[in-house]
Order: sequence, then structure tokens, then C-alpha cells
Amino acid sequence: MAGIYIHIPFCKQRCRYCAFYSCTKEKLKERYVEALCLELEKRKLYIEGEVGTIYIGGGTPSVLSHAQLKKIFDTIYCSYTVCEDAEVTMECNPDDLTGEYLAGLRSLPINRLSMGVQSFNDSILKILGRRHTAEKAREAVENARLAGFNNISIDLMFALPTSTRESWLSDLESAIALRPNHISAYNLTYEEDTPFFAALQKGNITPLSEEENIEQFEMLVDRLTAAGYRHYEISNFAQPGCESRHNSSYWHDVPYIGCGASAHSYNGKERSWNIADIEEYIIGIETDNRDFEIEHLSENERYNDAIVTRLRTSDGLPMEWFREKFNKKLYDYLRRNIAPHIADGTLQESDGSVSLTREGIFISDSIMRDLIYIE
Repeated sequence: MAGIYIHIPFCKQRCRYCAFYSCTKEKLKERYVEALCLELEKRKLYIEGEVGTIYIGGGTPSVLSHAQLKKIFDTIYCSYTVCEDAEVTMECNPDDLTGEYLAGLRSLPINRLSMGVQSFNDSILKILGRRHTAEKAREAVENARLAGFNNISIDLMFALPTSTRESWLSDLESAIALRPNHISAYNLTYEEDTPFFAALQKGNITPLSEEENIEQFEMLVDRLTAAGYRHYEISNFAQPGCESRHNSSYWHDVPYIGCGASAHSYNGKERSWNIADIEEYIIGIETDNRDFEIEHLSENERYNDAIVTRLRTSDGLPMEWFREKFNKKLYDYLRRNIAPHIADGTLQESDGSVSLTREGIFISDSIMRDLIYIE
């Protein structure tokens, strides 16, 4: 199985924290979709076998019309072999999900919606630069169910500069009350070239302390697991059987093709990524001169990638897979560096796999640094 990622970079307005490539040049939507479909057709041999997952992300894919989305899907299903039970996800802004728009999405192959809720506190949403309200988010989830979508994910953010223990608990309770199938929760990071980062540099924002960050993460894990969600990746929680198949493929070395401006691809041996400029991307595709960069991965680099991605998951590091996939030197290095973390209780070994313990999650970056191989 392989995956397809489609990047839709358009946004009606930029969120103050977001560092993903996006723009507000909506007049280019039609031309962009044409270029995107052309890239999909030209690169169809990049991946082999059936496509098991399709993910349309952004940006804000829900700014596209039904006709534009249909053209993308028609191209995918014409150029690739998509398995019957493929997981097909589309990211959406709650503000866009009217009954009419949802009915249009339901007529497409989409069977999973991922909504960028972030918070159920209107004052926090305003600070983040989101264009929906808490009530609109609740309506969007309910309307999506009424439209026939039975696999819904929502995104939340924690450790926001004005959040408190009480406001975060309220967000968690509001999310659980909606019973989404999947919840992704991300710790706010202050990325360069974002308004939040600029405000931080000027002293206009006071970030939460490390202790407050940890407290909110512990609240997240405790409350969601108590509500029946499986904590299957550091930032992701799912009802049993509703784990994101597409995102899981990133963490388990599954090849995928990424099409669109700034989209990344991986075929097991190399990574490539398109230029992060919508107009230059369009021109490059139109003139058959695609502008992209490529990185050929050495065995050491593939080993390091596997450590960083797989250790984030509850499945952890399958030791027999590492032994077969990489040379003895790397496998022995891994075994040697795992040992002290098992001894101190931050890693655990069970059924042939090594994974983070609850204590290990809080120092996961440090553990990964210990396990990656530096020549």
C-alpha cells in the first residue's frame, strides 16, 4: 500500500501561529487545481501498487468548490489504483461546513473529515486568528454526522499563552462531549516567521512555563484515555479502530507521493519536496519544469528517520524489523543505547518492541537524541 498527500495552500486568513506554507491568493485556485492534477498524472509511477490512503491537507482544503475537489478525485482515481476500503481524509475549517457543502463532500470519495477546532473558547480562538466560533465548531461536527460522515477527527491546541488549567479542562470536556472518533492535540510552538513568534520576541506574549506545559499534557492524556480514547501516538488519540491510517503510514515507513506546492514525497530511498511558492509551482508544472529538491537517504539517515517516527507511536520500535532492515553495527548501537532507558523506566520492552513509558514521553526528544546515530 502507498499514500497520496494533496496540499491545498489557500486560506481565507492566516492563523497567527501557523508556519505551514499557505497563502490568501484565492484567485489562483482554478489554475492551481489544474496544475495539481497535471502533477498527479505526470508522477503516477512514483509509487507502486495500490493506494491505501489519500489525505487532502493545507492550508484550508475546504475553500475549494465541489467541482474543484471532484476534478482532483477524478484525476486520482483515473491515474492510480485506489483500494476499495481506502481511507480518504480532508481537512476542513468548521466555518465552511454548511449543509450544502457537506452534501457535496459526501458525494465524493471522502470518508473521513479532520476539523481544525483548536479551542472551544471564543476569546482564545480570536487570539489564534481562527475564523470560526466554538458554537460553529460544535455545529460542524453535528452537521457532518447528519450528512453521513462516521469518521471525524478534531484538532486541539494546548499550552496557549492565555490558557489556564480551567480553560484547558473545559476544552477537553467540550471535545469529549462531541465524541469525535479521533482527537489530535498539539503543543503550541512558536515558529519563526509567524505573528506569534514576532510577538514573543517583542515580549508581548508570555509563554506557559514548562511545568504548566507538562500539567496540560498530563490532563490531556488522563482525560482522553479515561474517556476511552487510545493514546496511539504522542499527539494523537483515537477510539478503538479509528486511528489515522494515513498519518500512521508516515510513522511506519510506508511510501507516499505528495503533490502541490511545498508537498513532500517519500519512496523508501529518497525524499523530495516541491517549491513552497504557489505561483512558481504552477509555472513549473505548466512548463514541464517542476521545481523541487531531492534528498537521497543513506542507511544511517533511514535508520535515524525510523527512530524519530516510530518511537512517537505506542507500537514503538520493532526490534526484529530493525535487525533485518539495518546493518549489525546500527542494530547493536540501538540495543546498547536502549538499555539505560529501560533501566531508568523511560522505555519499556514488550512483545519484541521497545516503546516510551508515560515518563519517557516527557523526555522523548532527549531519548531520540540518544538513539539516533551520528557519524
